[in-house]
Amino acid sequence: MKPSPRTLLLTGGSGGIGKATAELFASRGWQVYELSRHGSSYGSVVHIGCDVTSPEQVHSAVSEVLQQTDHIDVVISNAGMGISGPVEFTPVEDAKKQFDVNFFGALYIVQAVLPTLRKQQYGRIIFTSSVAAVLSVPYQSMYSASKAALNAMALALANEVRSYHIDVSCLMPGDVATGFTSARVKSSEGADVYPHAEQAVASMEKDEQNGMSANKMASALWRIATSRFPAPLNVGGWQYKIFCFLDRILPKRVVNRIEGMMYS
Repeated sequence: MKPSPRTLLLTGGSGGIGKATAELFASRGWQVYELSRHGSSYGSVVHIGCDVTSPEQVHSAVSEVLQQTDHIDVVISNAGMGISGPVEFTPVEDAKKQFDVNFFGALYIVQAVLPTLRKQQYGRIIFTSSVAAVLSVPYQSMYSASKAALNAMALALANEVRSYHIDVSCLMPGDVATGFTSARVKSSEGADVYPHAEQAVASMEKDEQNGMSANKMASALWRIATSRFPAPLNVGGWQYKIFCFLDRILPKRVVNRIEGMMYS
């Protein structure tokens, strides 16, 4: 018998998909520990200040969680950010920041929680990835690369921890209407060389703001968290499932060319 109440440790839960997820799990009787730089506690959601790019802060926050509970059932690594601009003109420091949040932030969380999950011999780790991990988006190359790296780590990790009865999955949302869009760091460098870049990013952002709700993605995370046999990679949104299916059956050259035409 697993301890009650069930517990969720969630990063990036102060807004968007993360906040909707925290509220959903809390409404269904879970104790939620939400780690982010900005946020507040409410109901059964306990906010703990944490910058996921700092391994020291991550380990300290997880230690604080374990002072309040003796078990963690599900870990959702959801913290993320985005940058846009042509590869040629992307400042290296911006690319590193992208990976610091999206990839290394997830790595720090995994390394901090695994000793507990291994000891209790059960648990589930879920990463919020992106369809962009599979269908790499022009002018969002670093974001796409960071999410592709996240998927690769998740698949390898799943095999490493299977003997400890720990499941690992990714949710890959398509366009979702959240504050993520307005928070994107956009670079106008190279506009004279890549004149379609600004229009392409504006088109992507319009799609995002007309996209799925954060609540829909929270429900998808709930299903992954509570499914008996969760799939390793899960696509959020039926139309994006079609896109990813076509990516599997068509030559990559064709799929990539079509996607390029969409943003030219």
